[in-house]
Amino acid sequence: MFRGIFTALVTPLKDGKIDEECLGNLVDWQIDNGIHGLVPSGTTGESATLSHEEHGQVIDIVVKRAAGRVPVVAGTGSNSTWEAIELTKHAKEAGADASLQITPYYNRPTQEGLYRHFEAVAKEVDIPIILYNVPGRTGVNMQPETVARLSKIDNIVGLKDAAGSVKQTLDTVTACGDNFAVLSGDDFANLSVLVSGGTGAISVSANVAPRPLVDFYQAWEAGEIKKACEAQRKLHELNRCMFLETNPIPVKYAVHLLGLCGDEIRPPMTVLDEKFRPRLKQALQELGLM
Repeated sequence: MFRGIFTALVTPLKDGKIDEECLGNLVDWQIDNGIHGLVPSGTTGESATLSHEEHGQVIDIVVKRAAGRVPVVAGTGSNSTWEAIELTKHAKEAGADASLQITPYYNRPTQEGLYRHFEAVAKEVDIPIILYNVPGRTGVNMQPETVARLSKIDNIVGLKDAAGSVKQTLDTVTACGDNFAVLSGDDFANLSVLVSGGTGAISVSANVAPRPLVDFYQAWEAGEIKKACEAQRKLHELNRCMFLETNPIPVKYAVHLLGLCGDEIRPPMTVLDEKFRPRLKQALQELGLM
């Protein structure tokens, strides 16, 4: 189930509220363009500034609109173990296929603390869980040995890897074995994660380029290595543009440029600075997306 390109979906906003119609249309557009799965209410979906009610609302809309056409991996992590459990319970009740669980941010738990946190969520909610390691945002790096321990828990089935280290990815894949899905959490690393034995990516760039990313993955799966390498290089400038400012600022504006939703973003995030907009627009044009 957890192979291919999954879109880390943006959350459209209108007048300070969830734009339900736009979100539903985004789901359809993604699926029509061949995406393998959707990940709502994650970092790219502005989960940090969604209320609990809004968080559930986004998951409900995406699950209902996807209607089983692709897997929905709901972002339900928190730096509070209790809160992560409650959010994950809702995702299961809503019909999500899996949960994405970020390492607890700000409080910077030890490796043992990380293990106990994820163990508790897995025991309380019987749903497939994909761990998410992104030390650049959370301040804590989950080591391969900890991931390997967690992989022995039946419903912990994968990892979104944004640690930024090829060695760490290889160490993790080696330690966890073939039955554990390792997905790239950084579009720059999509190819290197696949080379290391990974199974796909949870992608920011797929919000605006689902078809090119799916084509990249299918080339890899077909053994067309040169074609996959060329596709990764063609996507490189877009991937760079996604981090002209802090995610999800650039991708939210990129989706707006394609006419898929408005450019509204919730404070403390701000709309993309005007000085970066021509470069982002050019990257979209060069890929034939505009």
